[in-house]
Amino acid sequence: LVNRTLDAGEGHILIDGQDVRDVTLNSLRSNIGIVSQETNLFHDSILNNVRFARPKASEKAVIQACKNAEAHEFIQKLPEKYRSTVGERGVKLSGGERQRLALARIFLANPPILILDESTSALDSETEYKLQQTLKEVMKGRTSIIIAHRLSTVYLANQIVVLKDGEIEDIGTHNELIERGGLYDRLWSLQA
Repeated sequence: LVNRTLDAGEGHILIDGQDVRDVTLNSLRSNIGIVSQETNLFHDSILNNVRFARPKASEKAVIQACKNAEAHEFIQKLPEKYRSTVGERGVKLSGGERQRLALARIFLANPPILILDESTSALDSETEYKLQQTLKEVMKGRTSIIIAHRLSTVYLANQIVVLKDGEIEDIGTHNELIERGGLYDRLWSLQA
C-alpha cells in the first residue's frame, strides 16, 4: 500500500500529509527502499547488483554499503570479490548473502522511507545481531516499516503493531507490550 503496488480500497495512505495517490509512481517509489524476504538480484556482478540503487555510485561507496550490511567479509572470500557474478537471481549465494546485498543496495540508495519485510529472515543470529547496530543508525531520521515474525529486529521500532488474523491485537513500544503481557510478550518469551 505504501509504494502503491496496491491501492487502498478504503481510507488513505499519507506521507507527510500527502496522499500517495496524488504523486507520480516514480516520485513515490524513488523515495522508498524495500528489502523483502525474496531478494531480486541480477545475473551480474556484486558491484553492479548493489549499484542498481545508485548507478553512478563509486566503488568506495558500494564497499562501504556492503560493510554496513555485513556483506564485505563474505564478498572478500569470493574468487573475483566485488566483480564476482551472482548467477541468475543470485543462485550462487546463500539466502543470507542475498539479503545482505539487498540491504547494502538500500544503504547505498539512502531513501527517506525504508520497508524491511522479513529482511533478515535468512541470516544467522550473530550476523543479524551485528546488522541491528547498523539498522539502528540507518533508521534514525527516517520512516522505517519493519515486517517480521522474528522479533529480534522488531524491538528496535518506536511503535510496534501486533497483528493476529489480520486484526490489530495491540500497539505500543517493546517495553509497553512486554509489561502488558499478551501475544507480543508470549512471542518474545518464546523467541528469547
